Amino acid sequence: QVQLAESGGGLVQAGGSLRLSCAASGRTFSAYAMGWFRQAPGKEREFVAAISWRGSSTYYADSVKGRFTISRDNAKNTVYLQMNSLKPEDTAVYYCARRVGSNSNSITSYDYWGQGTQVTVSS
Repeated sequence: QVQLAESGGGLVQAGGSLRLSCAASGRTFSAYAMGWFRQAPGKEREFVAAISWRGSSTYYADSVKGRFTISRDNAKNTVYLQMNSLKPEDTAVYYCARRVGSNSNSITSYDYWGQGTQVTVSS
């Protein structure tokens, strides 16, 4: 059983920064690619960023490219999402997930999900 726990969310003003963390249980963390998704009220869950198992490849949604950075520390079983230049439209619950499929930006490629952390960006 894999457990993922996000942290680091909060309230920030537009233009500010936050760093989200996702701590994973289990010994196989480093064998899997990981991803971040977000879901705003009344909207579908959408892809934000993904990272390969070794961290050598990263992928981003166009809406966050150049502002967000995904990274991982396999020694700590943790994946991060550094969010800079935040905008009110970034307000959402952010989820990390373990990728088992081939399509990084598809929800169906992920099997285990965290409980989410709220990010609120005020204007």
